[in-house]
Amino acid sequence: MRTVPNLPENQVTDPAVYLRRREFLRTSAAAGAALAAGLPALAACGSENPGEARADAPEPKSPPRALAPVTPAPARFRAEDPLTPEKDAKSYNNFYEMGTDKDDPARNAHRLRTEPWSVSLTGEIAKPGVIALEDLLRPHPLEERIYRLRCVEAWSMVIPWVGVPLGDVIRRLNPGSKARYVAFETLLDPEQLPGQKRRVLDWPYREGLRMDEAMHPLTILAVGMYGQSLPGQNGAPLRLVVPWKYGFKSIKSIVGIRLQAEEPVTAWNQSAPGEYGFYANVNPEVSHPRWSQARERRIGDWRKRPTLPFNGYGEQVAALYAGMDLRRNF
Repeated sequence: MRTVPNLPENQVTDPAVYLRRREFLRTSAAAGAALAAGLPALAACGSENPGEARADAPEPKSPPRALAPVTPAPARFRAEDPLTPEKDAKSYNNFYEMGTDKDDPARNAHRLRTEPWSVSLTGEIAKPGVIALEDLLRPHPLEERIYRLRCVEAWSMVIPWVGVPLGDVIRRLNPGSKARYVAFETLLDPEQLPGQKRRVLDWPYREGLRMDEAMHPLTILAVGMYGQSLPGQNGAPLRLVVPWKYGFKSIKSIVGIRLQAEEPVTAWNQSAPGEYGFYANVNPEVSHPRWSQARERRIGDWRKRPTLPFNGYGEQVAALYAGMDLRRNF
């Protein structure tokens, strides 16, 4: 894919600015019922009755830096829906490691130190080890992807992400024949991520994909949004984006990637397996036990709209699940 010098959303800067990432940042609601351990039961994305992004949500203390060069999204990676306003996408967040209210992540994001940042690469690969984020990303040109994001609690956004295809990264790792799944892990540090001081989930946050899902061209490791480096509340400096799955699958602030033979343990599935399946594919015909998934509310628009199977990406990904019972394997 040819790298071009223009960004649709922002001005560009020297790529070294991105690689240094010097302090590029300074900166969901509780549901009812109780978890088995007696803690408040929370939806994986926050409230099941979402409204607008809060007008009084805190702004980052300093703006993220622009990324360059970036390849603009080709048609197959570009949702035609209007973009969610950048302020809403950066202030209406679910990142329970930073707190469970929608404005907690933006308020607490300044605690997160993203440099230096390393990623542990383990499991069924040729050379396990720890690699600096810059070295993990350097061989791959940055690409823009404009994707719909659908939260499990029935709200949605449209976000221009910047990142690299996860499949390209995995191929560099030379996975072995036993590598059938990819497991991910978030940073564990309650001082940087104060929400981890509460046992909302069994920290650290963990997620996983089947290998064919991870290798699919739609799946990316994101390092930016709206042409800028990721702010802390959106999962800086590295997060997963899988647009046909509910948002809780797109794990944030990744420090570990493991290729393995067995299905990974994942945070929400471990916490409430009857509510959050391993696959978590967007499916309007399978309701959450506490609310319908048939319709959704786009942030910035109070009108509800029909939820699309696989979040509108069925033509690209439905074949991955041919022959599967998508009600049982939810």
